[in-house]
Amino acid sequence: MSQRSPFKPISFVSEAAVLSFITPNMYKILPKTHTDGSEFPISESTSRATIPLEFLCEAVFAGDGFWGLEAAFGRVDGVVKTATGYCGGTLKKPSYKEVCEGRTGHTEAVKVMYDKRKISYKSLCDAFWEAHDPTNKEFLNFGLSTHHRSAIFYVNEEQKKQAQESKIRRQMKLNRRIVTKIIALDSEFFVAENQHQKYYLQKSYRVCESLSLRSTEQFVESNIACKLNGILGMEARVIIDELTTFLGSHEVSSQTKSACGEIIEDLRRNDGERILKFCED
Repeated sequence: MSQRSPFKPISFVSEAAVLSFITPNMYKILPKTHTDGSEFPISESTSRATIPLEFLCEAVFAGDGFWGLEAAFGRVDGVVKTATGYCGGTLKKPSYKEVCEGRTGHTEAVKVMYDKRKISYKSLCDAFWEAHDPTNKEFLNFGLSTHHRSAIFYVNEEQKKQAQESKIRRQMKLNRRIVTKIIALDSEFFVAENQHQKYYLQKSYRVCESLSLRSTEQFVESNIACKLNGILGMEARVIIDELTTFLGSHEVSSQTKSACGEIIEDLRRNDGERILKFCED
């Protein structure tokens, strides 16, 4: 019997498919309160209370834009939480604008906190390859015409070894050269601005409100936000199934259930209208 994959391939929800449940503007949350943008604390309510610290590990990846990559890792079983941010540069606490201008040496990246009892670093690397195109030659222009790149930032020699072995295994399956760099994480990871955390989740105002997420840190810390963002970054039809399964297997407030239920019903309605229009045509 084949082993079930710990991650779901990344796919993005179309704007037309979810128009009815997203708001015109992103969910408004409070500015950062921590003075050090590199902080990535462990929440009592989402991690420490249920997972012993010795089983929690960190990993950092960069694969094109960080919105989609964060959502992809949010769908991985064993991932506790995620944060989008900037990595690899020299300027302290850069802004999104400064990073995009390409003068700081940073790239968009995602920091992942995971439970090593449930998923290995090797499997995280496998999820990374699935989440973006590591053969995209545009990444070779990093620092010249783009601030995007494909990179695995390792924090110790064991991660370096596993990342290199994973890259070799992936390359053997492709007929184009992988351009991903495997780099030591020797600089700070700076958490990105409010609007870049849990991007797909923030498009659903009612769900965010039901979770009482009021700051950047709370979006980063919340395991529920991590998982919902992953689901809402998928294709509309897949969202319906995954969100239904999620609500049946996780304890959430009645307000969150109601808000998620509205998303499911709206997507079903839109899908039905689309099928009806197709039949009429």
